[in-house]
Amino acid sequence: MKRIFLFLMTNLAVLVVLSVTMSIFGVGRFLTENGMDLGQLLIFSALVGFTGSIISLLMSKWMAKRSTGARVIDPQAPANSRERWLVDTVHQLADRAGIGHPEVAIYEGAPNAFATGAFKNNALVAVSTGLLQSMTEEEVAAVLGHEVAHVANGDMITLTLIQGVVNTFVIFLARVVGYFVDRAVLKNDRDGVGIGYFVTVIVCEIVFGILASIIVAWFSRQREFRADAGSAKLLGAREPMIRALARLGGVQAGELPKNFEAAGISGGRSIGALFATHPPIEVRIQALQASTSA
Repeated sequence: MKRIFLFLMTNLAVLVVLSVTMSIFGVGRFLTENGMDLGQLLIFSALVGFTGSIISLLMSKWMAKRSTGARVIDPQAPANSRERWLVDTVHQLADRAGIGHPEVAIYEGAPNAFATGAFKNNALVAVSTGLLQSMTEEEVAAVLGHEVAHVANGDMITLTLIQGVVNTFVIFLARVVGYFVDRAVLKNDRDGVGIGYFVTVIVCEIVFGILASIIVAWFSRQREFRADAGSAKLLGAREPMIRALARLGGVQAGELPKNFEAAGISGGRSIGALFATHPPIEVRIQALQASTSA
């Protein structure tokens, strides 16, 4: 119930911001008596496409903490030696990566870990209790290196920008196709647009949205390879990350909320390989082994 509430509140915030922004700039009136104003439509599409992604990014740390119940460790007063080791390890890895010290958190759940945040120097790295219990310290350090590499690579920001771009084109193309169908196919010559426009826009947004998700998922898989290699570089050896991945391959990974599932060390379920945010564990291991021999 808490995740549903947070999801609804996030979307409500997006709608409010969009309404205010469009009122200020007078954007959204791309359908004119002379036809479709493509310039206005592109501005409208970009505002809608990017605003949701950017707001989600800015709220990502807050959302992550509340949706997982993650507890941030006070670096000045860790509760025990394990928490002290976690904070010290993340800080050491961050120093090697040349970024600011992320917040370090623990949450209850099956094996997984994630990094999120809008800025490299103000990120969050969280690990589950299940991961800590199922891995050795060296393997946990490799996972932490993977997450720190995500932050250092700016993966959260880049993924947000890519999502914004594909959202923009989905919104833009859906309305162009809808207008074409309404005027050229259904021969609507009345002022304004008919029901065919709205139905076509909805269908096209679904179809184009599915195609767009394939593009975003492909990029997400590529960044996992880079983060695996980044962990190996930060630790000075690839074997710890290989062993950590092998360990993950033998357990049931914990699921993360959809809005930052791609940030986890292990992805959730997907309906097919094209939509997976993470490559298969064995493929990631093979990629690390191949780079070892290169």
